[in-house]
Amino acid sequence: MHLPPFHATRRRLIAGGILASTLAAAGGLAQAADFPDRPLTLVAPYPAGGAADVLARILGKTLQDQLGQPVVVENKPGAGTAIGAAYVANAKPDGYTLLISSNSTFTLNPALQSKLAYDPVKGFDAVGMVGSVALALLVNPTVKASNVQQLVAAVKAKPDDFVYGSFGNGTSSNFAGAMFNSATGLKMTHVPYKGSAPLMTDLIGGQIPISFDTVVAASQQLKSGKVKVLAVATAKRSSVMPDVPTVAESGYPGFDMTAWLALVAPRGLPPAVKARLEKALAALMASPDTQEKMKLAGFEPAYSAIPDWAGMVSADIAKMRSIAEHSQIKIE
Repeated sequence: MHLPPFHATRRRLIAGGILASTLAAAGGLAQAADFPDRPLTLVAPYPAGGAADVLARILGKTLQDQLGQPVVVENKPGAGTAIGAAYVANAKPDGYTLLISSNSTFTLNPALQSKLAYDPVKGFDAVGMVGSVALALLVNPTVKASNVQQLVAAVKAKPDDFVYGSFGNGTSSNFAGAMFNSATGLKMTHVPYKGSAPLMTDLIGGQIPISFDTVVAASQQLKSGKVKVLAVATAKRSSVMPDVPTVAESGYPGFDMTAWLALVAPRGLPPAVKARLEKALAALMASPDTQEKMKLAGFEPAYSAIPDWAGMVSADIAKMRSIAEHSQIKIE
């Protein structure tokens, strides 16, 4: 049997490899050029009715208008947003699966847990920052306190009567409550829920007396008198509740727990697909209609590109880890 010379065979293999790479690259470019040619999925890692879900539905509709394809919002709650985050991080990086979530997912969970089912730094490509949402200190109407000082006095007088609820272990809501304990010297037990909706249900029903939840969730309940809001946890007052003081204004200077929100995709997006998504997000966030809808829902629109996702997230994880250690925040 006659065999071709070694060098000839090697040249053919190299040529074949180059051709295959060229075809694959051309196929990828063609795929990116056609993007999107089918519906997209936008994952909200909280139950329906929570802040992330509300924002997902606002952005999903406007993103759909920008991209010309349906954007289906899919709720994947649980494990302090980790279930939804892991699902997206492990999805195919083709731009058809997106995640809208907060710093609970990207910096708070990793500040508390060494082992996660997703890598917050290396697992995602950022599409862009979309804004923030204020957290509020809420109480059931039966609690005899109209401000933070009165609440602190009430808890100190009868500590066994008070616990605080959050919308999940390791979430910004949990951090706000733990920071409040640390700032005030209280030792209220933390009761984590699987999302904002069940947390609000139990606060209204009196199963828990205190919660830290978003102003998005609190606004309607506040109007109907089903809850009382004593303060917001952000450094500045919320435009949604301009008459409500901050915790810092209420005697605890420096108190600040802001929940920021970003749209991300699995790591490894084709550059053209990433550019298409970034352009669509920038356009919809520039729309006065989108901004107005976000504000009416309780969000503070603040679009920005995120050129260094890894650097931003790593720095914030370190900051949150320091806060967790100082405030003794732990995953129960």
